[in-house]
Amino acid sequence: MRRRSLLQGAGLGGLALTLPSLGAPALAQGSRASTLRFVPQANLTALDPIWTSAIVTQMHGYHVYDTLYAVNGAQEPQPQMAEGHTVSDDRRVWRIRLREGLRFHDGEPVRAQDCAASLARWAKRDPFGQLLGRVVERWGAADDRTVEIRLTRPFPMLLDAIAKPDANVAFIMPERLAGTDANTQIAEVIGSGPFRFRPGEFVSGSRAVYEKFDGYVPRSEAADWASGGKVAHFGRVEWHIMPDAATAAAALQSGEVDWVEQPLNDLLPTLQRARNLRLDTLFPTGSLSLMRLNHLHPPFNDLKTRQAVALAVRQADYMQVTIGEDRSLWRECRSLFPCGTPYGTEDLSELARPPRDLARAKARLAESGYSGQPVVIINPTDFPLIGPHGQLTASVLQDLGMTVDLRDSDWGTVVQRRVSQEPVEKGGWSIFHTYGSAMAYANPGASSLVKGTGRQGWFGWYENPAIEAMIQEWLDAPDADRRKTVADQINKLAQDDVATIPLGQFVTRTAYRSDLSGFVKGSMPYSWGVRRG
Repeated sequence: MRRRSLLQGAGLGGLALTLPSLGAPALAQGSRASTLRFVPQANLTALDPIWTSAIVTQMHGYHVYDTLYAVNGAQEPQPQMAEGHTVSDDRRVWRIRLREGLRFHDGEPVRAQDCAASLARWAKRDPFGQLLGRVVERWGAADDRTVEIRLTRPFPMLLDAIAKPDANVAFIMPERLAGTDANTQIAEVIGSGPFRFRPGEFVSGSRAVYEKFDGYVPRSEAADWASGGKVAHFGRVEWHIMPDAATAAAALQSGEVDWVEQPLNDLLPTLQRARNLRLDTLFPTGSLSLMRLNHLHPPFNDLKTRQAVALAVRQADYMQVTIGEDRSLWRECRSLFPCGTPYGTEDLSELARPPRDLARAKARLAESGYSGQPVVIINPTDFPLIGPHGQLTASVLQDLGMTVDLRDSDWGTVVQRRVSQEPVEKGGWSIFHTYGSAMAYANPGASSLVKGTGRQGWFGWYENPAIEAMIQEWLDAPDADRRKTVADQINKLAQDDVATIPLGQFVTRTAYRSDLSGFVKGSMPYSWGVRRG
């Protein structure tokens, strides 16, 4: 299918030709000097960054919450809410000391008990957290300012786990909220981060508002990725949800918004020519586009059926339909650990090697015994970096001879539906597409793409005990060479099993008004550091 026809199918046709002018301003009014108006990549529907791995919810989390440790640009864990830590001689007891004066947005002090409960809940959802949780004897507190984590065996990468910068981030919330079942969303948004959430002004599909938290005391170090001093220069941050890319671009040009996270690539040349705008790449490592299959139910509980789909996928088609023809913005990457990272090795599996053609895929499908079971693709039409992928997959699978049921909706509906483990006839699904920060998938401990924990794992629920044993071997490896060898074995086995189908690796440009400065690079956009002038 041609890129233009897919964009039109997603409601985005013709965007490269014109930028419609807005009518009467519909955006919330306020002082321009003290308000940052931001257009995020997608609608914010889920407010719990532990319950979901959706990037837009993690972005929301970084406004509201803080973490005990956070990584810098070198991916090294740095104290954030913590002032430091000690480890016992047998490496089984970690004590993390909190900075003085930390407070939640409701005025209550941040206690070690809050942190322990938050980490315990996070460890039930996050892939790296689940590995850590297996060896935790007790998440506790030695006193109100000292978190005490007792282990049954040493876990040298504990700080790497709780400092990871991407979904799911180990955000700290009050104990009364952290006590919520990890499979249930929290009922209230209270953190201790640089901004407080304004629930009375939240309208899903329209607006989310954050207000500077005057009780937040930034660290003294310069901001570096998610670590360091998170200095809020705006008293108010407004998220304006604009699914129509042309409307967002027009609002940016007119000054009605200040920052558009991910303008459609078709519009970049127009925005680049505007003297009052700047384009930048805040995350040069980029992101991976993904197709995730449901391993619990037919037809993708069958290995050869999954392999048939993997053999039919041409990554260049998927990249071109969302990112465009500019090869400087994307590359093919068949590794399940991102290319350009230490474990990013391609061509380990025969499924990742050319030729990749329909005849080869059809032959594998014939071997599978597929008998026409419907493939339900849940697909967001309001997300330009994802929606065209669902439409392309529907076309590929139809050509392959599969029965396809494309269920178009908004991204919020996809996020809600993908948690269902029911079969398709009871509201379940077969395929969804997404993308994530390359750093979220950079090693076997952090990556949800290769984890084989079944129903306890990431949506799609791939299960493979052998991979889980290998991940433990990777954690216990005595040196970097052995870790690399084990990581390659994991990468190959997950590709052979079609745990996840990678669709390519890309970088995005962000666009903002030229009077803004102070942007902090990282795995997602941060509002701290940004100032006007």
